[in-house]
Amino acid sequence: MVSSAARSFFLSVFLLLSIGISTSQAAPRQLVILTWPDYLDPALVARFEQQYDAKVDEVFFSSDDKRTEMLLSNGGIGYDLILVSGIVLDAYAKRGWLMQIEHERAPNLQHLDPRWLNAFEGTAEYGVPYFWGTTGIIYRSDLVTTPITRWQQLFQPAPELQGKIAMVDTSADMIGMALKSLGYSANSKNKEQLAEAETLLLRQKPYVGTYQYPPLDERSPLLTGNIMAAMIYSGDALKLQEHNEQLKYVTPEEGSSIWADYFTLGAQSREPELAYAFLDFINEPSHAARQAQFVYYATPNTAAKALLPEEFLQHPIIYPDPASLDHSEFYHRQPATAMRQRNHISARVLQ
Repeated sequence: MVSSAARSFFLSVFLLLSIGISTSQAAPRQLVILTWPDYLDPALVARFEQQYDAKVDEVFFSSDDKRTEMLLSNGGIGYDLILVSGIVLDAYAKRGWLMQIEHERAPNLQHLDPRWLNAFEGTAEYGVPYFWGTTGIIYRSDLVTTPITRWQQLFQPAPELQGKIAMVDTSADMIGMALKSLGYSANSKNKEQLAEAETLLLRQKPYVGTYQYPPLDERSPLLTGNIMAAMIYSGDALKLQEHNEQLKYVTPEEGSSIWADYFTLGAQSREPELAYAFLDFINEPSHAARQAQFVYYATPNTAAKALLPEEFLQHPIIYPDPASLDHSEFYHRQPATAMRQRNHISARVLQ
């Protein structure tokens, strides 16, 4: 016969196990997003978490190349949504890192401008356009003697800028804009032109204070003055201007790159239904409009544009006029020989 004390013990154990099971069952689902820092409005993320009883875990990368390294290290396992630049989307899909998008599972995708769904190889099948912008130069107008208008002023810096410039460690931007400064296409495959770009980057190297992308908060060296000029993406420049109006952004006269970022569905996603729910949520027009104002980038969501203030839509950095983009271009995929040369250049500059 089981004693009353034993019965109490077993009952306590059963209750503890039941509580554990109940707690486990009640745990919110987790959505893991691989993305840039400061690219999602925390208030919108919190609203999504509450609406779907889920937890959003943002994993950050610091450059396009670093994102690729992260995916190479684990085969894309562990990410439900992966934020990628349009130029690499097709290559990621061919590596098996992405799952095709079923647009009907996120009805708000109907609001997306079709031109961005076909802007790069693979975007129609694998990409959900998020934002687009330009690459340019930000500088401290109160510290720089001569206003910066050209890439050459960054690649061949004046004495006052030497040691106080910042570059990005993304090879496409670093090499592409070096080519632009020399008067060539950012997509050049020409060996001699690429060699010229390498020479320019190596000559610039002693004058570069950092190849790390600047933080967008009060810690930024652009705010302290440790960095006086930097390569940067358009919306990030506007975010930094919130802290110091003396910061100026310019799309250089030689031209620039026009880029577009896309959300993609990880092939190894553990929560595809939640991922589709998120894609639908951020493309609800009012949410997409709010998100655009948070990051200061142009939205591909046509319905969201109708909800944006006129001053946002007329902002020359967010929505540059066609004339200012005359010499700018989208990146294109490079053939293997050109990529090898570019990888060699990047390795030499960043070593």
